[in-house]
Amino acid sequence: MEKLLDDLLPILDVEHDMILSRQGDVTIVFRAEMPEIFTLSEQQYEAFHQTWVKAIKMLPSRALLHKQDWFVTKEFSANRSEPVSFLSQASDKFFKGRPYLSHECYVMLTKSPQERKLSSSLTSNLIRSSIAPRQTLDKAALDDFLDSATQFKRILEDSGMSRLTQLQNDQLLSQARRAGLIEKYAFLLTGTDQRLLREISFEKGIQIGDRLCSLYTLADAADLPGFCSAATTYERYSTDRAKFSVGFASLLGQLLACNHIYNQYVFTGEGEKTLKRLESKRLRLQSLSIYARENSLALEATNEFLNEAIREQRLPVKAHFNVLAWTEEHGSVKELKSMVSSALAQLDSSAKQETSGAPQIFWAGIPGNAADFPMNDTFDTFAEQAACFFNLEGPYRSSKGSFGIRLGDRLTGKPVLVDISDEPIKKGICTNRNKFILGPSGSGKSFFTNHMVRSYYDSGAHIVLVDVGHSYKGLCDMVSGYYFTYDEKNPIRFNPFYIAKGDALDTEKKESIKTLLLALWKKDDETFRRSEYVALSVALAQYYEHIQDSGIFPCFDSFYEFLQTQFVQVLKQDQVKDKDFDIGNFLYVLRPYYRGGEFDYLLNAKENIDLLSERFIVFELDNIKEHPILFPIVTIIIMEVFISKMRKLSGIRKVILIEEAWKAIAKEGMAEYIKYLFKTVRKFFGEAIVVTQEVEDIISSPIVKQAIINNSDCKILLDQSKYQNKFDQIQELLGLTEKEKSLVLSVNKANDPLLRYKEVFISLGGALSKVYRTEVSLEEYLTYTTEQTEKIKVQQYAQQLGSIQAGVAALAQQMRRNG
Repeated sequence: MEKLLDDLLPILDVEHDMILSRQGDVTIVFRAEMPEIFTLSEQQYEAFHQTWVKAIKMLPSRALLHKQDWFVTKEFSANRSEPVSFLSQASDKFFKGRPYLSHECYVMLTKSPQERKLSSSLTSNLIRSSIAPRQTLDKAALDDFLDSATQFKRILEDSGMSRLTQLQNDQLLSQARRAGLIEKYAFLLTGTDQRLLREISFEKGIQIGDRLCSLYTLADAADLPGFCSAATTYERYSTDRAKFSVGFASLLGQLLACNHIYNQYVFTGEGEKTLKRLESKRLRLQSLSIYARENSLALEATNEFLNEAIREQRLPVKAHFNVLAWTEEHGSVKELKSMVSSALAQLDSSAKQETSGAPQIFWAGIPGNAADFPMNDTFDTFAEQAACFFNLEGPYRSSKGSFGIRLGDRLTGKPVLVDISDEPIKKGICTNRNKFILGPSGSGKSFFTNHMVRSYYDSGAHIVLVDVGHSYKGLCDMVSGYYFTYDEKNPIRFNPFYIAKGDALDTEKKESIKTLLLALWKKDDETFRRSEYVALSVALAQYYEHIQDSGIFPCFDSFYEFLQTQFVQVLKQDQVKDKDFDIGNFLYVLRPYYRGGEFDYLLNAKENIDLLSERFIVFELDNIKEHPILFPIVTIIIMEVFISKMRKLSGIRKVILIEEAWKAIAKEGMAEYIKYLFKTVRKFFGEAIVVTQEVEDIISSPIVKQAIINNSDCKILLDQSKYQNKFDQIQELLGLTEKEKSLVLSVNKANDPLLRYKEVFISLGGALSKVYRTEVSLEEYLTYTTEQTEKIKVQQYAQQLGSIQAGVAALAQQMRRNG
């Protein structure tokens, strides 16, 4: 016989942001934001668990806690409104339709009137209704309950691990085009903006429209695991060196990859009455224990329960936990049962599929109707044990705002926006944006760094890269950046004397050129006199006056000629002696950089000279990293280019990334530049990033230890499995916690073999640590690849089609066709 839901619905009304049931139960609903999965340590799980226990103890008698976690399978869609780059479009297309498990958590606190009778499988709002009792209308009682709910919320939020937001009337009740929470549960609506009425049938289990539901319960103490705790070891990510922890009930939450609702009930009741009832039960069992061993065992369990309640001051509660899973395909029902049964088995618990009692349990799950739960399907326990079965985690969340790097969550690879620069500073987690990246060869380091700087470039940042190994050639070509490299036919060229249109010869520009000239003139161990410094200052000032409005192109050649002719005369007129400034020696030493000299190309560039306005610059130093003259000069120019950007580009993000070249830079007396960069760049909306692959480098170099690591609040590590036996040194040097150690050593431990990606560990100020996937589209892969055969093929396609973008697109399409 069919009945209308309106006639049976146990909810009388929603007013003042509270749900009122037909039996007089008042319910407050919070939406809870839970910690992200795989981010808490065992100690943090324990602390969060104790927070829940304290919150439960704040609830008044005849109150109950109903925690309802929704896990719904969805498909990813980028939904961008603004135009994006070619690689971003490729990424959106690659991830479109990627399935993932969304999560919503609701915490419902219900206060039942004292005169309300407890429900059972035989008495339920599903088959009866009544008028609200007097106590529901008592304002004082209601105010007490509201105070308790406020304290409950504050205790959870003070832990710093969750945030609760009370739902308003319009969120609880449905609107014209949006389903409210009550309707959402009744019809299992999984979209926030949809309304769809479905038939509810209890004839063969639970069927809601086309959704076939199965209900699995933890309702009997005999079916529970013999041991429970706040956290448990997750073997897939654990190693011999580190244990990896997840929440005890995670297997029924984020790790159960199907559409399901995990309901958790805790009924506070009246502790004294519960203990008296158990004391009476103990006496009965004592008298019957001689007749059956089962009675004797039950007597021991009851005694132990009573002793623990008194000795540890435990709060006796009744609890119930159930998983409501559903599918729309008849062929998937057995698979669904297998998945839930397996999850319960891994908890060392027996899976019980509810049939006859399923309608009442499902009905009690309606928000605001938890007080109608059949109490014969609950078990006696303490708040501490009950809280162990709470789901304590949610999925990875994107950073707020539009800036960040697109990385994948660890479970499904769903893209999330990760801000590792601005948001940590706003939250007080970090004090600078600097980053230290450590990853051995083959760990995916170049893919991550390419992906990161490309994301920064798309956001409008100015990027300066110092590389050894041609890791960024493809990306530089893709964004039409400047690529400086050295070969015999086309040697690297600069022009530090050039002043771009709109720029001026300020003090900083003068200091930059003087630093360069002194480096060209003096050896590393030579010092310059004050008189020499002053002479160079005068020479530069007069040179720029000389070429002004003269049509002479500013470069080293014209500066050298100015010194040879006019400045020599100035020195003679001022009677400057050789001991104060030896112009002959200066001209002789710098002769190789003048026209016709060995390095005449280096400082006389006429193209690619406006570096201040260029947003993407790569300095490839592979061919000159061992050159005793070129390398130190080039590195000085690079540093000055970035420092100029840093100081002059106000309000624009600046990034300098130094790959393996930092080792050679440190050897050539560039330590002061690195120290200056890492300590100062944060003041100019910039960040310095150093990348290395050898553990020995960071352990042995005092430059890295003092200047880089101590001034890099963001530490990024890739696969360290080959170093796990000596990871203690790295841990100590980087100041990693035990939780961070377990996260680092879990990287790439259980990657999906069907997908192509590497994982990356990111630590922000030691306070927030996560592991993400670096998974990219085929177009991004071809742009970033360092594999020589693939790079050659990309270059061939680019030459044939006229641009690297067209070449990458065509090659990717062909590779997809070929499988």
